[in-house]
Amino acid sequence: MAQDGKRERDRPWIMRTYSGHSTAAASNELYRTNLAKGQTGLSVAFDLPTQTGYDADDPLARGEVGKVGVPISHIGDMRALFDGIPLDQMNTSMTINATAVWLLSLYIATAEDQGVDPRVLRGTTQNDIIKEYLSRGTHIFPPAASMRLITDLITYTVDEVPKWNPINICSYHLQEAGATPTQELAYALVTAIGVLDAVKATGRIPEAEFGKVVGRISFFVNAGIRFVEELCKMRAFVELWDRVTQERYGVTDPKQRRFRYGVQVNSLGLTEQQPENNVIRIVLEMLAVTLSKDARARAIQLPAWNEALGLPRPWDQQWSLRTQQILAYETDLLEYDDLFTGSEVVKAHTQDLVESAWAEVQEVLKRGGAVEAVESGYIKQRLVESNAARLRAIEAGEQIVVGVNKFVESEPSPLTENLDEAILTVDPKVDADQRAALARWKETRDNDAVDKALAELQRVAKSDENMMVPSIAAAHAGVTTGEWANLLREVWGEYRAPTGVSGASVKTAATGANAETVARLRDRIHALEASMGRRPKMLVGKPGLDGHSNGAEQIAIKARDVGFDVVYEGIRVSPEQIVASALEEGVHLIGLSILSGSHLALVPEVMKRLRAAGLGDVPVVAGGIIPEADAERLRQEGVAAVYTPKDFELDNIMSDLIDLVDRQHAAE
Repeated sequence: MAQDGKRERDRPWIMRTYSGHSTAAASNELYRTNLAKGQTGLSVAFDLPTQTGYDADDPLARGEVGKVGVPISHIGDMRALFDGIPLDQMNTSMTINATAVWLLSLYIATAEDQGVDPRVLRGTTQNDIIKEYLSRGTHIFPPAASMRLITDLITYTVDEVPKWNPINICSYHLQEAGATPTQELAYALVTAIGVLDAVKATGRIPEAEFGKVVGRISFFVNAGIRFVEELCKMRAFVELWDRVTQERYGVTDPKQRRFRYGVQVNSLGLTEQQPENNVIRIVLEMLAVTLSKDARARAIQLPAWNEALGLPRPWDQQWSLRTQQILAYETDLLEYDDLFTGSEVVKAHTQDLVESAWAEVQEVLKRGGAVEAVESGYIKQRLVESNAARLRAIEAGEQIVVGVNKFVESEPSPLTENLDEAILTVDPKVDADQRAALARWKETRDNDAVDKALAELQRVAKSDENMMVPSIAAAHAGVTTGEWANLLREVWGEYRAPTGVSGASVKTAATGANAETVARLRDRIHALEASMGRRPKMLVGKPGLDGHSNGAEQIAIKARDVGFDVVYEGIRVSPEQIVASALEEGVHLIGLSILSGSHLALVPEVMKRLRAAGLGDVPVVAGGIIPEADAERLRQEGVAAVYTPKDFELDNIMSDLIDLVDRQHAAE
């Protein structure tokens, strides 16, 4: 108790919103507005070209510039992004992975331009490439080169930027890819073990100081709607991390063993149907990471209610921020010790998760560790199968989602009565403006300095020296994101991760209505095969830089299960490659999946190229977060059908796809 008789309150967690869009200047305005509203940290969303190492003028960046985050091509963009925001007073989280070394170098260079000593900088680079291979898809380089970049960043910051969290082991996207709580725990822990083992192997950190590295490791987790289970998961994380750091790495200081994590609650469960329900979901999910003081998040960012519809507006982000503020400042939550100490239910379920997760950790380590389990496809296949099981349970009504498969009757929502105004849209002009600004940058910079910086970067990349030093110098010299990444592509090559689709199995019920539906679909495919003289073949493609492949994977698996011959090559396939594959494989149907908002740029490009290749009669369907107005435009372009998150019944989609092939065959 304080002297005035009131209970002393714990300090609230850092409150963030994950944001960035269009341009550095527009994002800067949004950041300053959010900070004025009481946000206490920044969480920067970068666009896909920035995340995957392309400049706005690269052909692979078309349609993607400024869509899901802010484009940062060089130090001029980074200066504009943080204009008027003193970096020595800010805690900045940057969701960046393959290009983490480069973006942190730009951030450090910008701080130095402000006269700020990098040693006082606070924040986080996500820098977790393992989960990119498994779920989010913004990887560039092969695993060995990627781990080298991760360890370079960590070993540089431990002394030069000592208040910085150099890596955010990110299990958030594992859950978004279908991970169970056991899998989220296990695969995050084996990632951390892989990283720490790699840091130790560099020999750069004296044994006596290794605890400093462990103490700067942070995590970024997910919290789903089963908030009792999620709460227990967080308590299990605390227990398991203490075990790993003490037993494997011999860390004796309890502060260095502390499990430090930030969170964004689940976006996978947000629904396009009755989206107002998402507010309640978000609040309940936030409770899982705040109610238990002994496992409370240190930073929280909440999605907005309308993220299943498109890009949230500033007002939507404000609503999510106010949700955090009400819990922190209006309730008495922060006045008490842990509410669940002594709870037999929580204790028992936490222990169950500890044991099951530790068993899976041992399985992955037996297979050689996280990197080896990525390269073999083991972890990816496990996630694909878990996600398939989740979708089957929803489709069968075994897992209830209010407004989706139960209680679907609804009054018209005033929040969505004008869908064109219910989300933020990025002006297509942003793309051209960014390319023009990039051209001006290249014309006015000192290109001799750029050439020297790139030459030094190449030299270090071929050595075992730390990549941070030449990257910071390159940032100051005016090197661009694409130049930095392309040089390293030349040195190390690129990497296509296993899709997990080929080995994944779908466990279909042997009896009941669902089994009968699948049997009917298979019979229809067999009849088509007899009529056509070959099995119907479907190409599933993901054009552009969008790496969120869960939907495409599930469509591919389901189509294969009902009898389609399926071609799926994974993420980041150009329109040209899709058309070439369609020609080579002789497909009867093409499904395109895009979740980044670039559908109006990329789908028409595929359609145009198909017509030019003489494949204009092959039916094309599109899926993703696509507003109805955009869906109508795609249909006018010749797209046969458009599917969005509301279309969760895969059997119905398969029936539609069989109809399309059947009609096209009959017309030939």
